[in-house]
Amino acid sequence: MIRTAEVRLIGPDNENIGVVPIQKALQIARDADLDLVEVAPNSDPPVCRVMDFGKFLFERTKKEREAKKAQTKIEVKEIRLRPKTNEHHRGFKTRDARRWLTEGNKVRVTVRFRGREITYPEIALEDLKEIAEELSDVSTIEQAPNIEGKTMGMVLAPSKPGKKKTAAEAEKEPAAEEA
Repeated sequence: MIRTAEVRLIGPDNENIGVVPIQKALQIARDADLDLVEVAPNSDPPVCRVMDFGKFLFERTKKEREAKKAQTKIEVKEIRLRPKTNEHHRGFKTRDARRWLTEGNKVRVTVRFRGREITYPEIALEDLKEIAEELSDVSTIEQAPNIEGKTMGMVLAPSKPGKKKTAAEAEKEPAAEEA
């Protein structure tokens, strides 16, 4: 499958053999009873290694799995309000938003207008500014308040990346509250 005339060869014991013709590389691989695997096809000349192909595939899938495990997925949580939402109810919503932001999630705050409420967008804008100010210690405004149709919304991002709680930390936390 290797289409070039010469390759840079790495031997079965990870020693650098150098640039050799493809026929010689295949012969070295046959003598060692292993496969000739192209590990860096984009370099000039391509880098090939004498190794077991099954082992190569296993190592590659293992690295991909580890890379996928290391990725962090940021969720966007949402709190919904109305212009008539009272202070007490909004306090519950901001407390949830604070918890989500400390966990590392983004929070979308939306104010939905019904009927003639849309004629007073400044009320909703004031609510959004107050929420942003309340949460300013744990968040930054990623998307400023804007109006789309019958909703006004903004997006808050955590100011410093939060970490997901492990099971051990979750068990310790309620004990600290009881004391």
